[in-house]
Amino acid sequence: MKTTIEIPDALLRHAKSAGDERGIPLRAFVLEALADKLRPHPGKTKPWMQSFGKLRDLHTETVRINRVIEEEFGQIEPEDKL
Repeated sequence: MKTTIEIPDALLRHAKSAGDERGIPLRAFVLEALADKLRPHPGKTKPWMQSFGKLRDLHTETVRINRVIEEEFGQIEPEDKL
């Protein structure tokens, strides 16, 4: 399939130069670069995904802290029974 895209002059020159250095035409270089960009890279995740799941243990800790607070503040001291 053919398509037309606009590439800034400086970027086009850079891509042509990089393709020449590797001994491949611009078309092949662009296809390779596009395929590489679209390929999933193991270990590389979106920044917001890096922390995903790391707070899993926080729920258990929160439950524990809430239980301690309830135990401590749920008791009525003898002097408060008046």
